[in-house]
Amino acid sequence: MDTWKKTIYEYIHNRNQLEVGYDVDAIVSTVRDDRYLHKQELRLKRLRMGHRERQVRPTRNETGLVLRTVDEKEKDAQVEVNVELRRTLEYELRGMKHTEQRREHERLIVSKLGHRWLITQVDAGVPERMSPGSPPSEALVRAQEEEQLRYEAMRRSQPFLNPQLITAKGLDVSFRATPYNRLKVQEYANTWWNGANPKYLAFEVDCTNFVSQCLFAGGAPMNYTGRRETGWWYQGAAKDRELWSFSWAVAHSLCSHLTTSRTGLRAEIKDQASALTIGDVICYDWDGNGRFQHNTIVTAIDAAGMPLVNAHTVNSKHRYWDYKDSYAWTPNTRYRFCHILDSF
Repeated sequence: MDTWKKTIYEYIHNRNQLEVGYDVDAIVSTVRDDRYLHKQELRLKRLRMGHRERQVRPTRNETGLVLRTVDEKEKDAQVEVNVELRRTLEYELRGMKHTEQRREHERLIVSKLGHRWLITQVDAGVPERMSPGSPPSEALVRAQEEEQLRYEAMRRSQPFLNPQLITAKGLDVSFRATPYNRLKVQEYANTWWNGANPKYLAFEVDCTNFVSQCLFAGGAPMNYTGRRETGWWYQGAAKDRELWSFSWAVAHSLCSHLTTSRTGLRAEIKDQASALTIGDVICYDWDGNGRFQHNTIVTAIDAAGMPLVNAHTVNSKHRYWDYKDSYAWTPNTRYRFCHILDSF
């Protein structure tokens, strides 16, 4: 007997063929959502071209399924299901094996059409385009950049906040250089790529919060100014007060901080992705309008010398850096390649 669960499991099974065969026909037997099928078709075309250019040979694609919530409307012969897709893609590149992992979420509407249950709507969402809460206005971003410069002189005489500066006698303000530990960044990012460290608040859109945690784990010193539009700092939350800087949790603000700061955490802009190494940051401007909406952290280098990244929101481990397999990507997408300096 045909059931809605059987249709979903068939859909997930067929999805495994998408990343290997690059053909949307693999899921048309279960999906009747033309809008979604068209989005998949465009994404698979980009993926196929990207794999061809990189000389990638997919060897195995596995998708596990977790049903998060189910809302059955038996009278209307319709079921709404929120699912988590636990994806693992294995591929070969220049004789080296690579594994990418990802967690994606979809909302499925499954309807009984005649004697069959079919998926009539797939909402995959584009979380990489979202911001945590209200993003700073253009005026606020300009104020941030202007005040950043004014704070530089003062910051040269103020201690930075970092666990390495805390001693048994209190805060060590001897101003010795702090090295950036890229291996610790990698270890932290690989530990928490699919989870929330309970020491920090978790955001619904968590990409920049996650990257900031990785940078801090590598020894990047917080610059606590007490002003959300300046510095780079995190204290948590107190009642209704949000105690972190915009640069800690908002994609565009972190990108701006990395490239305008002259002391403490700062970065050198590189011209191409191949110039990056583990612990560096990539910023994504999907519309090409100068506003960055997503950040990732470099955690590995593939056999061709290109960066693989970890990220939150769509939790990802060792994902290829260009994100052309994301629904957020557009032909106008621009990147900023931030090489974090080796000492602070």
